[in-house]
Amino acid sequence: MEGESKSQPKIVLAFNSGSSSLKIGVYSFSGNQEEVLATAAAEALGSKDGRAWVRQGEQYLLKQDRSFRTTEEAAEFLTKTLRGHSLPNPSVIGHRVVHGGPRVREHQQITPGILKELEAAIVFAPIHVPPALEVIRFAAKNFPGVPQVACLDTAFHRSLPEHAARFPLPERFWQEGIRRYGFHGLSCESIVHALGPDLAGRTVVAHLGNGASVSAIMDGCSIETTMGLTPTGGVMMGTRSGDLDPGLLLHLLRDKACTAQQLDHLLNHEAGLVGVSGKSSEMRALLEASATDAGSRLAVVMFCYQVRKAIGAMAAVLDGLELLVFSGGIGEHAAPVRTDICAGLAYLGIALDSGANGRNDNVISRSGSHCMVRVVPSDEDMQIARHCVRLVL
Repeated sequence: MEGESKSQPKIVLAFNSGSSSLKIGVYSFSGNQEEVLATAAAEALGSKDGRAWVRQGEQYLLKQDRSFRTTEEAAEFLTKTLRGHSLPNPSVIGHRVVHGGPRVREHQQITPGILKELEAAIVFAPIHVPPALEVIRFAAKNFPGVPQVACLDTAFHRSLPEHAARFPLPERFWQEGIRRYGFHGLSCESIVHALGPDLAGRTVVAHLGNGASVSAIMDGCSIETTMGLTPTGGVMMGTRSGDLDPGLLLHLLRDKACTAQQLDHLLNHEAGLVGVSGKSSEMRALLEASATDAGSRLAVVMFCYQVRKAIGAMAAVLDGLELLVFSGGIGEHAAPVRTDICAGLAYLGIALDSGANGRNDNVISRSGSHCMVRVVPSDEDMQIARHCVRLVL
C-alpha cells in the first residue's frame, strides 16, 4: 500500500474477522463519494481446505487454495498481497467486534483501555472476539500510528427497551450486564442505510446465514431481536443451537455428566442444521439432499419454522408489518427457504412473486401486497468504513 497526501481521498482498511474466516475491504472516501478499492478474504481458517482471494471490482488479483493456521497469518498474507498491488496506505483501520461486553456498547476508537475491556468481553463471545483481537494487535504492529476503530455488532441494539433487553432474573444480574445485547447490528445498519427513504416504519430484518437472527426495527431503531446475551441464542443456525429450555442444559450438565467446555462445543459447533441433519451446516447442501434424505429435510423444515415464528413475534412487537427484509447468505440466495418461511405469513399480508423470488430480485413480493418483501445484501465492511470516517477522519 502506497502513501497518501492530504489532498488525496481518505482510505479506510476494514477487517471483518469471523470464527473461521477473515474479510478485508479497502475503501476510499472523498466528500460524499464512497468507493470500494479492493476486497479480500480467507476462508476455512485452521482447515486444510482453506481458500484465499483478492479482488478489484470483478477482477481477481489472486484466487487460490491456501491454508492458514491463524487469523493473524491470514491477515498478514492478505494485506501483503494488497500492498503488492500498490493500494494506498490506510488513514484509519476499522474492525468488526461481535461483543464488547457491558462497558463497550458504542462504535469507538480503540485505546489501551478499550482494548482491555474487549479482552474482558471474550467470555461473552469466545468464538468471535479472540480473532478480532488478534487482528487488532496485528494492525497495531504492521500499521503503526494509524488509528483503529472498534465497530460493535451489539451497538445497533442499544435502543432495545428494558422490557425487551432484560431477562426475568433478579436485579443484580441486570446490574452486572447480563442482558439481551443482540447481534448482526452492522448488517442491520447497512440495510437501513441501503434502504434510505424506502425503509418502512415497521420493518423486520431476517439476517440468515451460518449465524441467523431476526430483528424488529421501528422507524430505524431496533426494538427487539432474537439473539440474546451471546450469539448462540435465538433461532437455530448452521452449527449453533439457538434458544433451548434452560432445564435441558441443567440436565446435560447434571445427569449426562457434560462439562461446561463440552456443552459449549455442543451448542456452538454440533447443533443447529448440522446437528439435526447429521450431515452439513450448509443450507445449499441440505436443500440438494432434502429430496432423498430425511435428516436434511427435517433440518430445513425446522429452520424455516423457527424463522417464521420469529418473524411473527417481531410483527407482534411492531404492532404490524410493512417491510420484511431477507439478508445474509441464506436470506439472499436460498429462494426455497424464503418461500417456505413466507408460506405461513399470509395473515401479515405477505405474498411472494415466485418469479422474482426465484431470481433473487430486490423486491420479491407481489405487486399490491400489504407487506413488501425485499432481498437486500448486507455490507458490514462498508458500514465499518463509514463509522471510521465518522469517528476519526
